[in-house]
Amino acid sequence: MLNIDMRKIYNFYPIEPAPDPAALPSGGDLYYECLDCQVIVNSVPHIKAACACGNLAGSGGKLTVKDALRVKVVRGKLK
Repeated sequence: MLNIDMRKIYNFYPIEPAPDPAALPSGGDLYYECLDCQVIVNSVPHIKAACACGNLAGSGGKLTVKDALRVKVVRGKLK
């Protein structure tokens, strides 16, 4: 797993209004920011990705969210 700071590659903008934690959206330009450890993970990770505290983890296009209340959905745009 690569530890890449996504903020060096993308600018992130919160989704407004904030989506319901029970139905988090996913897509190629949507990312989840863990509110516990501030790590950003793609909502559709194709390589192994996880946040530092383990709230977000996934690969192969699937992401597992342990506590959706501790996640902020953001849209990423290349710098």
